[in-house]
Amino acid sequence: MKKLFFLVLLVPFLAVAQVTESQILTMSELTIKQGHNEQFKAGVKMYKECYEKNNGTDSWNLWSRLQGEGTVYVLTGMVKNWTEFDKDDEAGKACRDIVINMIMPHIEKNVYHLASTMPEMSTKKVTPDRTVVWVTYFRVKNSTLFNATVKDVHNTLKAVEGDIRGSWYSFMGGAEDAPDYMVSTSYKNLAELDIEKEGVWKVMENKLGVKKAEQMRNDFRNSLDASWGYTYILNKEMSK
Repeated sequence: MKKLFFLVLLVPFLAVAQVTESQILTMSELTIKQGHNEQFKAGVKMYKECYEKNNGTDSWNLWSRLQGEGTVYVLTGMVKNWTEFDKDDEAGKACRDIVINMIMPHIEKNVYHLASTMPEMSTKKVTPDRTVVWVTYFRVKNSTLFNATVKDVHNTLKAVEGDIRGSWYSFMGGAEDAPDYMVSTSYKNLAELDIEKEGVWKVMENKLGVKKAEQMRNDFRNSLDASWGYTYILNKEMSK
């Protein structure tokens, strides 16, 4: 589906298996026309059924955004490298008309992103059963300071907790207001969000002292132009 969407300008949070080499995450943020949500979902299910009947091998995830304006989905897929975009998807071609006639008419807006995974800055835990992700986006004005501070935070987290808490991605190109990085933290379900956990900066304070933790937090804030976040829920019926 992600390759077919690429062909019709609708390319397809997220891969959670442990990977040691960087890969490319494809993301299409789809804003659905008001009153068209049920038609959109029906179209995606039709495509999935067609794709499976034609023995398609690609996989994708469709996530529903919880907060924000309107009805928004994020369609994601993972490819190993740029070469994979050149590969033919015969099953996708066989189902192309469903995308054009049954899915695209219900989409008001599509914003497409590419991001590379950052294995060295990501959790090593394999969490295939997670259905909720909390994603925080960062637009950076000082990448050197940002990366140095994040690295220091991660080294401290690994020393205290044995692992990093989330999975990091670096955006590849995009519009002027596009994010530069994002971090995704996954959960089994929404109920897990009720579990209180010591904040990252509190961990820094406990391990490094108040003065050092405050310096790191100020460095991080000073490196940013903006940050924002959303929660996404996996729709298993529309994912493959």
